[in-house]
Amino acid sequence: MKTYEFAYGHGHVSVPLNEADILAELHGSETPPIADIRSALISSLEAPIDSKPLKNLALPGLKVALVVSDMTRFWMRQDLVVPHLVDYLLEVCGVKPSDLTIVIANGTHIGGNEQELRTLVTDGVYDRIRVENHDCEAKDLVYLGTTPHKTPVWINHTVAEADLVVCLGAATHHVMAGYGGGRKSILPGVSGLETIRHNHAYSLDSTKLCTNPAIGNGVLSGNPLHADMCEAAGMVKNLFMVNLVMNAQMKLAKIFSGHYLTAWEQACQAADDIYRVDIPCQADAIVTSCGGFPKDISLYQGTKTIDNVESALKPGGTLVLFIEAPEGGGPAEYFDWSKNLQDGTLEQRLREAFTVAGYIFFLNCEQAQRYRIFLYSSIDPKDVAPMGIHAYSDLDELLKAAQLDGKSTYVIPNGSTVIPRVKGANQ
Repeated sequence: MKTYEFAYGHGHVSVPLNEADILAELHGSETPPIADIRSALISSLEAPIDSKPLKNLALPGLKVALVVSDMTRFWMRQDLVVPHLVDYLLEVCGVKPSDLTIVIANGTHIGGNEQELRTLVTDGVYDRIRVENHDCEAKDLVYLGTTPHKTPVWINHTVAEADLVVCLGAATHHVMAGYGGGRKSILPGVSGLETIRHNHAYSLDSTKLCTNPAIGNGVLSGNPLHADMCEAAGMVKNLFMVNLVMNAQMKLAKIFSGHYLTAWEQACQAADDIYRVDIPCQADAIVTSCGGFPKDISLYQGTKTIDNVESALKPGGTLVLFIEAPEGGGPAEYFDWSKNLQDGTLEQRLREAFTVAGYIFFLNCEQAQRYRIFLYSSIDPKDVAPMGIHAYSDLDELLKAAQLDGKSTYVIPNGSTVIPRVKGANQ
């Protein structure tokens, strides 16, 4: 037996596995972290991709909105970049502190309290720059028009009224949008609830209750969610993107700034180069972690790891996932969808009142039909049982139930930064 370590919440879990069953331990490509974040950021801002330098856009007297990802994306460590970006806007560009507003891109999430905002932007920035939570149900949202995909675009008032919008996000794989970051800072980041629901409804197949086959991790071509998000972002005037890419150890490795689409696309390619791992074949089992806090703060966030690693698992295979989930399902409504699952009204409700939490719940149910999923978690087993997921708080009991002995297995210590790809499979 060999003991493997998996991140879990703010700590780790040690798991004994039969080394003879392990096909490989998968990690993202080795990419060194940026040694001097301030210098790297400034270089990116002054030599951007397909855009004028930021100092030629953020002119004195202009109102600037800086859109920053919320606490569910704190793995990107906004606090290490925001102070330098704010300093650049104030000291190099000459923007007045009173003309700069930081807008937290909450999407449909509930905005954080003052302490969370201080954590995101640092005390030094919070004490001198106005910071506000985006509210997708605010009464003062501004209508920009309708996309070719028929999505009515309502966005945050501060963002809509700004002379320049600078977005700080991170490129990583996303099961619905192909990749996160970039245009997602606008939709869903600072969009209205109606806008978000209409866009995210493209996650469902239009003819039957299943995930739309046109979407998926790393899928951009033909993906209606992605196309619609780009159309919405294109409606925002004077948009400048700062895209971060984390290495496999979740340290900032690359920065791509500039055009809202092309700079982000280069960031996505860099993320793909880091996280894609070639494998010879699919395995009977995968043992993996979300990477600990904040990636495993809830099922809503943590089960994204399943989307990443399932390409390495045989149909009907066994997935063991370490996800603390101190916030349970995440959004309060996540487990509310269990009633619709059990009474047979899930499809009707999803189509009539689509929500992201509802879709993620449905996606997790789909995944539980494809694989045997075992969670080591603080989640109450009764909450996930109707979904077909097995949850345990006792590791020995989980390993006994999962019956891993004799199963070919991939060990993936951080499933949030690994995208397995079977050699020769369609890209």
